Amino acid sequence: MIRSEYADPIEILLVEDNPGDVRLTFEVLKDAKVHNVLNTVENGLDALAYLRKQGRFSRASRPDLILLDLNLPGMNGREVLEEIKKDEKLRQIPVVILTASEAETDILQSYDLHANCFITKPIDFNQFVHVVKVIENFWLQIVKLPPHREQ
Repeated sequence: MIRSEYADPIEILLVEDNPGDVRLTFEVLKDAKVHNVLNTVENGLDALAYLRKQGRFSRASRPDLILLDLNLPGMNGREVLEEIKKDEKLRQIPVVILTASEAETDILQSYDLHANCFITKPIDFNQFVHVVKVIENFWLQIVKLPPHREQ
């Protein structure tokens, strides 16, 4: 199914366990220039269930973009990224690593696992807002996202 870039909202899945970061991301994207729908899950297992439309996520929308934290309870973000990128039905969904980590090993591992980009979350409120707006500008306005495939 090819979606109209003008009519349909951009579906975003935020995989984040910090309620403050979820709330702030929601607030920034609520005022975005591009109509979007932000869905959230708090851990890696729920992220995969959401993406695979399993259990309580059986009616979940396929995201156009995934914002993934690395430091998640249970299954961490690296494990989630690896599962996404080895699944032929999911691998074309762009994954933006959005994490507090600045560790070189995390950056290298993320790119080795085919992350589309790696962004360190700023601690400062205004900088965090700026980063989310830059993500919105680039990924929702400039980048041509892959069309949805039937699952």
